[in-house]
Amino acid sequence: MWLVERIHVAIPPRQDCNRPDYRPDQECPILSAPAVSLHDFAIGQLRDLLRAVGLADSAQSATKLLGETLGPGCRLPLSAVPHWTSNVADDHTPVEFSVALAQNERPVVRMIVESLAEQPGPRANLGAALGVLDRLARRRGLNLGQLDRVRDLFLPDDPQGAFAFWYSLIVGPETPPAIKVYLNPDVRGRESATALVGEGLSRLGLSAAIPAISEHGLRREGLDRFSFFALDLTDENQARVKTYVSHDDAAIADVVAAAAAVPDVDPVLLADVCELACGGAGPFSRRPLMSSYTFLSGDTERPSGYSLYIPVRDYVQDDLEACERVLAIMARCGFDPAPFVMALASLVQRPLGDGVGLIAHVSLRLGRPKPGVSVYLSSEAYDVTPSRAKALLV
Repeated sequence: MWLVERIHVAIPPRQDCNRPDYRPDQECPILSAPAVSLHDFAIGQLRDLLRAVGLADSAQSATKLLGETLGPGCRLPLSAVPHWTSNVADDHTPVEFSVALAQNERPVVRMIVESLAEQPGPRANLGAALGVLDRLARRRGLNLGQLDRVRDLFLPDDPQGAFAFWYSLIVGPETPPAIKVYLNPDVRGRESATALVGEGLSRLGLSAAIPAISEHGLRREGLDRFSFFALDLTDENQARVKTYVSHDDAAIADVVAAAAAVPDVDPVLLADVCELACGGAGPFSRRPLMSSYTFLSGDTERPSGYSLYIPVRDYVQDDLEACERVLAIMARCGFDPAPFVMALASLVQRPLGDGVGLIAHVSLRLGRPKPGVSVYLSSEAYDVTPSRAKALLV
C-alpha cells in the first residue's frame, strides 16, 4: 500500500542528545541542544502536527495553551529518565496527541496533558493543574459550573490512583482551542469508583441514566469498571459529560452489548472495526478495550453517543502493522486516510517496524454529536517501545 510505504522509509534512528556517549560532532535530528525541555519538544511536535493536517493558523494559540497546561515541571531538561511516571503514555511522556476525523469536516487535533509541578507528585501535580485552571478561567472565561458541582468528589486533598486531573485540549479550524478535563474515579480508591461516578452523574442531573450504563457497560462484575469521568469547560447548553468504562478480557460481543445503551449505534460497524484493530474476535487480555458514554444537554435516561477506544498497540507486532490496521479501519468507515497519514508522518522519527506504540489507540465514535474515527499518537519524547518481534529476540 503506497500510503504505508510513504511513511515506512529509512528514517535514521533517533539520537538521544542527553546520553553520556553522545558526541557534539554527531548530528542530532531530534533535539537542537542537550538542554532542550520537554515543554519545547512537545510544542515543536504540536506545531509540526498542526501544519501537517492543515491547522497551521491555529498553531500560535494552541502551542501557547499546551505550554501552559504542561506546567512548570515540563520546563526541566528532557533527560533519559522521566521526571514523573505519567500514565498518559507508555514512556511516561505527559502528553499524547490525536487526530479526530468526521465526515465532511476538517480534521481536529486533540491532546491529553498532565500538568507537572516543579517537584512532581500526586498532590503537587493536582495543585499545578488547578493553578493553570484558575488562570485559564480568568483569561478565557471558562465555564466551571459542572466541575464545581463534582469538585469535592473527584479532587480530594490526598488523591489516589494513577492521576487526579488531566486536560484535553481540542484544536479545530477557525475557533479558539476548547478545553475538557478528565477526572479519576479511582481517586478515592478503586473500591469507591462506582459510587463516586454515580454521585457525580446525580449531581449533574443524570441519575436516571445510571441503570442504562450499569445494565450495558457494567454487565460483568469484576471485569467492567469505571476508568474516567470527563467534562467540557464550556457553556452548559453545549457541554458534554462523559463516563468511561474499561472492559478487561472482553470479546467483541461484550463491547457490542455495552454500546447498546446508546440509540442509533451500528453494531455491525462496531464489530468490524474492533476485529480490524485487534485481529480477531477476542477475548482481549492485554490492555482493555474501553467504552465511553457521551451525555449532551437534554439527555436524561440514556447517553446520546458511544465511543470504543481500542489500544491497538497491544494487539500488533509493531507500528507498521498498526498503521495497516488503521488504514483498513479508515477504508471500512469511508474516511480519506490522508490526514492520518500526514499526521503520522509529522511525528514519526524512526522506521515503523522498529517499535510499537507510536500509534497507541484508535477510537470509533457512534451516535451524537459527531460520528467518526480518532487515532492517538504518542510523543515518544523519552523512549520507544521495541517491536514485539525484536523483544522476543532479546
